[in-house]
Amino acid sequence: MPRRSERIFLGVPETSGPPPRSCEHSGCALAGEFRAPRDRNHLNQYRWFCLEHVREYNRAWDYYKGMGPTEIEAELRSDSGWQRPTWPLGRLGGFNPFESEYLRDPLGVLRDTPLHKARRDPPRKKDEPPAELRAALDVLGLGWPLDQATLRARYKELAKRHHPDANGGDRQAEERLKDINRAYSLLRKRLASGPAEAQAAAG
Repeated sequence: MPRRSERIFLGVPETSGPPPRSCEHSGCALAGEFRAPRDRNHLNQYRWFCLEHVREYNRAWDYYKGMGPTEIEAELRSDSGWQRPTWPLGRLGGFNPFESEYLRDPLGVLRDTPLHKARRDPPRKKDEPPAELRAALDVLGLGWPLDQATLRARYKELAKRHHPDANGGDRQAEERLKDINRAYSLLRKRLASGPAEAQAAAG
């Protein structure tokens, strides 16, 4: 089934620059003025055709050719979030506009509210994870502090255990694997942000 996407389009003929390319369609002597993606894995590399043959190429284009149902679903889910990891609101931490750090009270009106009491609490211990990482650590069953090698090993173990193919296509296993993937992505990004930030997070 052809994929409706802005990736497939008729290019604008070039009016200046190097000599025109030849149409890449076999036996065509016309200039290749219109571009089309080379294949699914090289969307930023192009083949060049005349108008008639670029239309023919695009009509036959099938982004999902050779993919199985699971791969197609994963691709659609990835596209719906612009190829970025996503999860339901409130899952695995995230920004809270009502955290004490962001809710200022210069006149002390809210001095005794839980949010502002938390600001006066002793700082967390070094072995306590940052609040925004706690849910992700719980999903993977890991403690803090954490290193990349431990995170990778745990992720591989859980991904293998909860993969739908290893559980007869069980939907609960699939949902569990999605949470594992989100948690792993969040922790990996935090650990890869650099020693300084990781040290600050641990302290």
